[in-house]
Amino acid sequence: MIQLSERAVEKVKQLLAAEDKEGYGLRVAVQGGGCSGFQYGLTWENEEKPNDTTFEHLGLKVYVDHLSRMYLDGVSIDYLDGLQGTGFKIENPNASGTCGCGHSFQV
Repeated sequence: MIQLSERAVEKVKQLLAAEDKEGYGLRVAVQGGGCSGFQYGLTWENEEKPNDTTFEHLGLKVYVDHLSRMYLDGVSIDYLDGLQGTGFKIENPNASGTCGCGHSFQV
């Protein structure tokens, strides 16, 4: 469903450790808003909610809610740290367009 690069997983684990969030994982969601209609949400989570899809990748627990699941199928998440910018990069094969900043999309 969602592919996370090793760099993305390691960065999430570093951030969780820095915030003393032992036992937490990453919730990946799609929310209404942004320049193009939908935007991605990445937040900490420590429990599965009803209708969540939950999986573990490289020791990181990942949570996806039922409504977001259809928009996130095939998504890949990487972490970039370079001269062009630092942060999580999300590639979504379901998006028919994205905004200039890359934080929102349309289907």
